[in-house]
Amino acid sequence: MNLHPVRAIYMAEMARTRRTLLQSIVSPVISTSLYFVVFGAAIGSRISEINGVSYGAFIVPGLIMLMLLTQSVSNASFGIFFPKFSGSIYELLSAPISHLEIVIGYVGAAASKSILLGLIILATSGLFVPLEIAHPFWMLTFLVLTAVTFSLLGFIIGIWADGFDRLQLVPLLVITPLTFLGGSFYSIDMLPPFWQTVTLANPVVYLVSGFRWSFYGISDVSLAASVGMIMLFLVACLATIGWIFRTGYRLKP
Repeated sequence: MNLHPVRAIYMAEMARTRRTLLQSIVSPVISTSLYFVVFGAAIGSRISEINGVSYGAFIVPGLIMLMLLTQSVSNASFGIFFPKFSGSIYELLSAPISHLEIVIGYVGAAASKSILLGLIILATSGLFVPLEIAHPFWMLTFLVLTAVTFSLLGFIIGIWADGFDRLQLVPLLVITPLTFLGGSFYSIDMLPPFWQTVTLANPVVYLVSGFRWSFYGISDVSLAASVGMIMLFLVACLATIGWIFRTGYRLKP
């Protein structure tokens, strides 16, 4: 593997983040802080604890996961869509760069930005509620795996999209609703039995539950199920990207 093109793509994408610092870093942090104010003050005053954890602390993993999923998809999708839009993608594809190196460059940059944001929001959360991380290794594992997996998904969306409007279609209509309905702000044990069963069909439940377990040792599903779901999604995204490059889907005129 030639690391020079990987580094070039990675640094170019990170430089774009520095140029749009307000939009890329400051805006998501402010938005997440507002969630703490609204949910912590309005709902937290009515719900004191969930499974022995204060409500304000309980929603921290869900808020980080919400930001992580949306930002990973958005960063990666725009990163690969813009070269398509400008036509520079054909120069990249004709250069002596492997498809793997292209994916690592774009996905690595998107995942790095999301992980950085996740850590910043984690630090910001400590200003609002007392935090504890029972399993730091698993917390970082879920953080990295989720960022990489959804950056791969964003890469797929960026190739699939044929306009700027479609870049936001999946994050707004699929990712965000699934995250809100995936136990980010509540435990699925609080739902009626029928809706608990329905909610288990939501893959985001497993991500949020595993991430919350790394903080407080409590979860709605087993750790094995959470790890298995994210690995399954990771493999599916890799297989889809492999198919895209083999067939030239939305890459070749």
